[in-house]
Amino acid sequence: MSKRALTGRRQRRGRWAGGPPRSPCPPRRPHGGSDSGPPEPPAAGCEAEPGKSSVHPVGCRLPADSPKSPVDRQPDALFGTPPGFGCAVDRAEEPRRPQDGLPYIDDSPASSPHLGSKARGSRDAAEPSRAGELDLEKGSEMRKWVLSGILASEETYLSHLEALLLPMKPLKAAATTSQPVLTSQQIETIFFKVPELYEIHKDFYDGLLPRVQQWGHQQRVGDLFQKLASQLGVYRAFVDNYEVAMETAEKCCQANAQFAEISENLRARSNKEAKDQTTKNSLETLLYKPVDRVTRSTLVLHDLLKHTPPSHPDHPLLQDALRISQNFLSSINEEITPRRQSMTVKKGEHRQLLKDSFMVELVEGARKLRHVFLFTDLLLCTKLKKQSGGKTQQYDCKWYIPLTDLSFQTVDESEATPSIPLVLDEELDAMKIKISQIKSDIQREKRANKGSKAIERLRKKLSEQESLLLLMSPNMAFRVHSRHGKSYTFLISSDYERAEWRENIREQQKKCFKSFSLTSVELQMLTNSCVKLQTVHSIPLTINKEDDESPGLYGFLNVIVHSATGFKQSSSLYCTLEVDSFGYFVNKAKTRVYRDTAEPNWNEEFEIELEGSQTLRILCYEKCYHKTRLAKEDSGESADRIVGKGQVQLDPQTLQDRDWQRTVIAMNGIEVKLSIKFTSREFSLKRMPSRKQTGVFGVKIAVVTKRERSKVPYIVRQCVEEIERRGMEEVGIYRVSGVATDIQALKAAFDVNNKDVSVMMSEMDVNAIAGTLKLYFRELPEPLFTDEFYPNFAEGIALSDPVAKESCMLNLLLSLPEANLLTFLFLLDHLKRVAEKETVNKMSLHNLATVFGPTLLRPSEKENKLPANPSQAISMTDSWSLEVMSQVQVLLYFLQLEAIPAPDSRRQSVLFSTEV
Repeated sequence: MSKRALTGRRQRRGRWAGGPPRSPCPPRRPHGGSDSGPPEPPAAGCEAEPGKSSVHPVGCRLPADSPKSPVDRQPDALFGTPPGFGCAVDRAEEPRRPQDGLPYIDDSPASSPHLGSKARGSRDAAEPSRAGELDLEKGSEMRKWVLSGILASEETYLSHLEALLLPMKPLKAAATTSQPVLTSQQIETIFFKVPELYEIHKDFYDGLLPRVQQWGHQQRVGDLFQKLASQLGVYRAFVDNYEVAMETAEKCCQANAQFAEISENLRARSNKEAKDQTTKNSLETLLYKPVDRVTRSTLVLHDLLKHTPPSHPDHPLLQDALRISQNFLSSINEEITPRRQSMTVKKGEHRQLLKDSFMVELVEGARKLRHVFLFTDLLLCTKLKKQSGGKTQQYDCKWYIPLTDLSFQTVDESEATPSIPLVLDEELDAMKIKISQIKSDIQREKRANKGSKAIERLRKKLSEQESLLLLMSPNMAFRVHSRHGKSYTFLISSDYERAEWRENIREQQKKCFKSFSLTSVELQMLTNSCVKLQTVHSIPLTINKEDDESPGLYGFLNVIVHSATGFKQSSSLYCTLEVDSFGYFVNKAKTRVYRDTAEPNWNEEFEIELEGSQTLRILCYEKCYHKTRLAKEDSGESADRIVGKGQVQLDPQTLQDRDWQRTVIAMNGIEVKLSIKFTSREFSLKRMPSRKQTGVFGVKIAVVTKRERSKVPYIVRQCVEEIERRGMEEVGIYRVSGVATDIQALKAAFDVNNKDVSVMMSEMDVNAIAGTLKLYFRELPEPLFTDEFYPNFAEGIALSDPVAKESCMLNLLLSLPEANLLTFLFLLDHLKRVAEKETVNKMSLHNLATVFGPTLLRPSEKENKLPANPSQAISMTDSWSLEVMSQVQVLLYFLQLEAIPAPDSRRQSVLFSTEV
């Protein structure tokens, strides 16, 4: 049906046209950026009544007949009356009308509503210097007024969503009877994502209200806005569905008089206190509210940021929320109408994009980079076509599976299978070095103000290396199977990601009932639509960021996993912790198994090393000792079942004070309590000599060996002996963190020469013993390779000629002090024996070099002092990254040497004598 015909039909029926007269008093400017905005000149192509200002950008017009909510009604007794508002509090909104199609969304700061009246605005313009002289209390008061308006606006918005939800339940109940008003599919289409939007904003309102009630200039609200911005994806789904929802509602009103009556008489509360006072709204008016709401997601943030000092803890969080909102709005602005048309399928049904991501597919033993799209009814795997000059981006369809035909293949996926081509860690490390070097070159070109062509060439190289790293790094299988017999294998990096895809697919499968096949034309249309629909536009690596974004954290993160609640029944439970590094996630720690409980109290602390990390993930598992306890479709997974997962963004601004911060992670009805504390690499890796020279930690290795009359310190020998006795087959030995309290207990015992230390070690988790050994080397006042020789080792490893490199490296090694050399040789042989069990413990020579390299080589003092700016101290430069990788390469070189020509008698006495 044409747009003109549809418009004419609406006017003839009378339900979609007409509206209340405008109020003679101009609308006041809202203080919270809620349901109204400042008058603006009409944009190009936007119809406006003569003599009246348009209040929305192109195409963004409200239904003319929509009864409007009071503008930002706020409880004066609670918040006080903001100055400078001349119009009545219950002034109605400016009426707006919808266009056919969806709105163009204006997220520019220019459209942000401003606080105060014109008089105050003029005064501020005339005296701009006074704005910077506002004292802390006045700024805090302005923030409170802005937030008061936001609360009032949220209250009104929630009442509108409640009015939409009210008829849903009886309509759903009637759908199962012999005389349904609407079918279940029609209800799902018309009210799509409304319950989710209500829950999101109810949580936001419930979190914000008590904070504003207990207001103070140090009160924080940024986390609430950041969380709200992170959930804008629900609005994407709603906006994508908006046009088809309106078409479905109109058709249902024509076909069913009862539903037409319902849709014209929806009641919304006027405000929270006046429960009996309601206003009548049409379904069309209320369905437009979320569209109107999302167009204003940046406006309140602009106002709030304007009155939040840069030094306030909320400032970076609000900036992040604003960035997310602006990116979201710009992404859904592009050619909205063609996008919707391309996704409309036969019989009035509508296909929505739920999730998309770059993934690695295993095809006949080769890794292939794919872009995978999960729609409401199918899973689509595509390949991005190579672009020639001037051509737009295009996808090729590789395969698709209707969700009704999809299952998860029942094979053991707990480990990488032999069919998966594993990439050597050395190759991955070489890619990381190249990426760091290219980034460093880009920064150098920028500082030199070179031309954009040189920088673009470097960016292209960076993108190629990032794509290669993404392609080669994952090795965990995620297999999907079509009931028609074809199976496909993806390679991903973590259990978290695999569980997320499975949950999303299974949740959507509950709503799918029919199998189908697409014609070649339909498949081509679907693939073409992916260009516009995609939400992930670039390789998702932490290093692929704009210059003003945080490059991640480098240092150590202490995490205490306290407890968890919300389990419905007792079971054996444990948690694992993952952090990202160069775009993929690595398992870093695991709590003990808490048996037969619904309220585990682990209270275990871990120290996790971060390498450009931005996210901490936590997964909660139920320990399954018998696979028969798992559902048949899950029988191929590891014996343990994921019962919850969540994540925390590691924000440099909030973590810079190095104090413990307590947080609660909600996951599927389960809540896990954590405490986290971050120490940047510049602080954490500073070697500090111990004041107490009678111990072993922080004391020079020569002093310890002389006191003990041994060649190798007792602590090193004891830890190595215990690990070789029962830890050689422990998965992730030396990589997985031990419990920090156990490590500190062992440290104290060794420092006082406790005779029972061997008994203590036998009763502790082997990861704690490995952690104690690493801590000993990390706290040496001088590295094992010494400050004197460190620069020479760094230069030697960079030599190109293999003969010259071997000569240089061996001569340097044999020049170390005797205690340092013999201790290193002892440790070296141990690490080689650990790597011999790589098929079981997953610790290759390269993995061990990554763990021990910085610990054994990092110099005790840096020539450059700590930066004065704390944020610089947290976000390590690329030179740091290159230095760490050099340290890894030095240790890896010696691990890979078949033999080190040390004097036989000297070495034999170290490795095999009982009197070491």
